[in-house]
Amino acid sequence: MKIAVLGGGPSGLYFAISMKLRDSGHDITVYERNRHDDTFGWGVVFSDETLENFKGNDPVVVQSIRDNFAYWDDVKVVRGGESMTSGGHGFCGIGRMRLLVLLQERARELGVNLEFEAEIDDAAIERLRAENDLVIAADGLNSRTRKLYEEHFQPSIDMRRNHFVWLGTRQKFDDAFTFIFEKTDKGWIWAHAYQFDDDTATFIVECGPEVFEAYGFGEMSQQESIATCEKIFARHLGGHALMTNANHIRGSAWIRFPRVVCENWHFDNVVLLGDASATAHFSIGSGSKLGMESAAALADELNSGKPLEKALDDYEAERKLQVLRVTSAARNSTEWFEEVERYLDLDMMQFNYSLLTRSQRIGHENLRLRDPEWLATAEAWFQKKAGSQSTRRPMFAPFKLRDMELKNRVVVSPMAQYKARDSMPTDWHFVHYAERAKGGAGLVFTEMLCVSPEGRITSGCPCITDEQVPAWTRLTDFVHAETDAKICAQIGHAGRKGSTRVAWEGMDKPLIDGNWPLISASAIPYTPESQTPKAMDRADMDMVRDQFVASVKAADRAGFDMVEMHAAHGYLLASFISPVTNRREDEYGGSLENRMRFPLEVFAAMRAAWPAEKPMTVRISAHDWVGEAGVEPDEALRIAEAFKQAGADAINVSSGQTTKDEQPVYGRMFQVPFSDRVRNDIHLPTMVAGNIYEADHVNSILMAGRADLVLLARPHLADPYWTLHAAVELGDTEQAWPAPYEGGRRQANTLAERAKAMS
Repeated sequence: MKIAVLGGGPSGLYFAISMKLRDSGHDITVYERNRHDDTFGWGVVFSDETLENFKGNDPVVVQSIRDNFAYWDDVKVVRGGESMTSGGHGFCGIGRMRLLVLLQERARELGVNLEFEAEIDDAAIERLRAENDLVIAADGLNSRTRKLYEEHFQPSIDMRRNHFVWLGTRQKFDDAFTFIFEKTDKGWIWAHAYQFDDDTATFIVECGPEVFEAYGFGEMSQQESIATCEKIFARHLGGHALMTNANHIRGSAWIRFPRVVCENWHFDNVVLLGDASATAHFSIGSGSKLGMESAAALADELNSGKPLEKALDDYEAERKLQVLRVTSAARNSTEWFEEVERYLDLDMMQFNYSLLTRSQRIGHENLRLRDPEWLATAEAWFQKKAGSQSTRRPMFAPFKLRDMELKNRVVVSPMAQYKARDSMPTDWHFVHYAERAKGGAGLVFTEMLCVSPEGRITSGCPCITDEQVPAWTRLTDFVHAETDAKICAQIGHAGRKGSTRVAWEGMDKPLIDGNWPLISASAIPYTPESQTPKAMDRADMDMVRDQFVASVKAADRAGFDMVEMHAAHGYLLASFISPVTNRREDEYGGSLENRMRFPLEVFAAMRAAWPAEKPMTVRISAHDWVGEAGVEPDEALRIAEAFKQAGADAINVSSGQTTKDEQPVYGRMFQVPFSDRVRNDIHLPTMVAGNIYEADHVNSILMAGRADLVLLARPHLADPYWTLHAAVELGDTEQAWPAPYEGGRRQANTLAERAKAMS
């Protein structure tokens, strides 16, 4: 093939090398607009794992990198006068210019043509398309090629909020990758510092837009900015200066990071590569790694014997998923630094843990592999803070709300069973909840218990009124007598989402017959085939409020340890909170203050009727997933704050299910960022669920301070004894089992130890 590569950065050069290694007959020319020894960054970071992966593609390049890199194992976090170091992270740094020279030498050795100071304009790109079998656009995050064919690639560019400047220094940071956070009279500013050769370190300075404006960095010259940064970080620089290699830029060298995502990576015979197709934030150091890995993957496909179009389609389909995983992690890391002031008041141990796990690529047990001693210290700190002298994992730490004490932080999430008869719980409910209480979780939630038959979601949903007290008492008596779990009644009213079939007969579809009338904040049906609810008047509000109060009193008589008011997922109380479902023009609609009026009234009445020693929580939807038309995380903070002021002991942070028009963004632990904001911005305990299915997820969330209790739904449907089994898998032999199951506990632990010894 005859191939033109636009851009002589790591991605373009590594692609050319990879193609030549697979078939030396390829005619490849790399066009680079800069000189061969120009560079506008300082250092490039690779992990041990990345270098091992590269070795399979070209051991010569890997050895050249290893011969020229600076290696470190530790990550050091400095915050004001405090510092903490953890090890086992295994990274290496190499100067960007040195890396480029090594790749240039290898490319020449393999017969690649290199043309420097080649300014490629739009006309030249079109010409190269016509003259070559393939054009590789490795021309960076400001890709001219991507812009020229924008309608084909369909890029989306998100300019992130923080500002940063890429500097260097002769100060040594050879013992650790170092994060330095300094509080100034204008706010927090921080640096990412790492060694990349014997004499030089990268020193990236970053801050939020408020601090950037307060310092006036945008109006400063480069030298003025550097002098200011030298003053801020003077005690870390050891008398050394900060340096720039961006002298080609007039004025400020501060920039914001553009997150690039492209719908398509190729069209016709043009392929985007590296930062031109997708960017990864510098805080996880994966930009060059991603581009070089993509280069090797593209070379594999192009030399597989497939037709060109098929090879490009397969490359994009396979590689896009891999890149998405890394760029999603990079987005998490980016957002952590954008919101870092939320965490800067955390204890240093928790702050350090939060930083290390910010991307969600590193979990709790991975940190144990890296530095078991440091993690053991962190776990002991967490347990001590929880009032325990244990050294067990965070999920096994106790937790207290008012007078309710939980043995651990694992919670069985509310899960509708649709097995009630005429609003009454049945033996199904008794067995279902009793089994999960025996399964080791600290707290078990019921499904939403409805305040009236007319408030049910389906005819299979149970209520909590005087009539149901004996049945629920049977359950709570068993839980308290036979387990050390606590049990919570979640109380709610379905509103416009009521009078539907059970899930397996048609989710959200109206009953075929026997429908009951619905009420809601406004007369808006949930789906086109749903019945239109009545917009509640004041008499309806009084009736519903009194039903909630009666249900709370019934829950107390039934022996529940805690109640939760369900004000999420588009149900009745949530229908007042969300502007999607509240179109009222009276004092209960419009502003958030008005929309919160009735839910807060109900909460206050419930709290007054519920014993003072027992906790009461609220479940909210922190995101309607419909953009500005609905509740978004910023407004969710105000919602949570209002319930906090009303006396809520914790917020159960959920999202969505308000409208069928929602477009949620799912992923592992996808609701945790909402919980994180509520917990750390308004300083109230939170609970969170949402695609959490591993003990590692639970421990990471808790240890980083992103929630206080973790709810698992589907894992507890699949395994009522999830907590007991998780303890076995983690090698935690302190976990108690019900006495009749002691033989099972011993065998499970023995088998686990045997399997570990054989692995």
